[in-house]
Amino acid sequence: MWSQWSAVEAAFFDLDKTIIAKSGPLALGRSFFREGMISRSLLAKAVYAQLMFQLMGADEIKMERVRTEAARLTAGWEVDKIKRVVNEVLEDVISPLIYAEALELIHDHHAAGRLVCIVSSSPEEIVEPLARLLRIDHFIASRPHIENGKYTGDLDFYAYGPNKPTAMKELAAEQGIDLDRSFAYTDSITDLPMLETVGMPVVVNPDRELRKFAVERDWRIESFRNPVSLRSRFNELRRPEVTWEASARVAVGVVGLVTVGYWLSKRTTRT
Repeated sequence: MWSQWSAVEAAFFDLDKTIIAKSGPLALGRSFFREGMISRSLLAKAVYAQLMFQLMGADEIKMERVRTEAARLTAGWEVDKIKRVVNEVLEDVISPLIYAEALELIHDHHAAGRLVCIVSSSPEEIVEPLARLLRIDHFIASRPHIENGKYTGDLDFYAYGPNKPTAMKELAAEQGIDLDRSFAYTDSITDLPMLETVGMPVVVNPDRELRKFAVERDWRIESFRNPVSLRSRFNELRRPEVTWEASARVAVGVVGLVTVGYWLSKRTTRT
């Protein structure tokens, strides 16, 4: 959203486990636990469920229920109560989790004259500052609804499943992108519609179902193993400024990640 490139090719990147090594609910949960926003039991469940999420993934039905549970947890939260945790979220938690391999690919695509876009179901208040820090050209993300400085628990747009290719096609029409000559990178079978939207699909650290699918279709499979700190990798980049309202929404969005762990832990114990 900061570049006016004339490129007709693009590279679309999912965020979690593709650019970022993990969602980090344990580290984030500790911050919110200290603030009194989540209970000790929720924190413990998030730790366990993060392992289950990485091993087993989540289908569309599970993710929709996760979204609903996250909405219940965050609805009514006020900006001034959570703004103080944002610096930890952006720099101490997210920044050290960036894959070096993803940074190299972003650099290579830019060097080849392609637009680079993050496509994530995370709230745009998380994705936007990270995209700016990484010098990403565009981003597609979920948009939470806010009224009177509080979160309603609703979303104006949910960047998940079939909504991702819809947004990608809209961006392609706006920017003149040739999707048949473009790339997409993701780890989850739930992003299969995103991969099928481009001519150059690449799976990164895929879950079992996506790996099987990629092998059958002879898609490229990449393994990213080396997270690095942006602070050390990009010392010349200035940290993006974040407004109080945007800071609050970043924190709320991250609580949604913790809630993913909470809900998955309940589902895992029932199956």
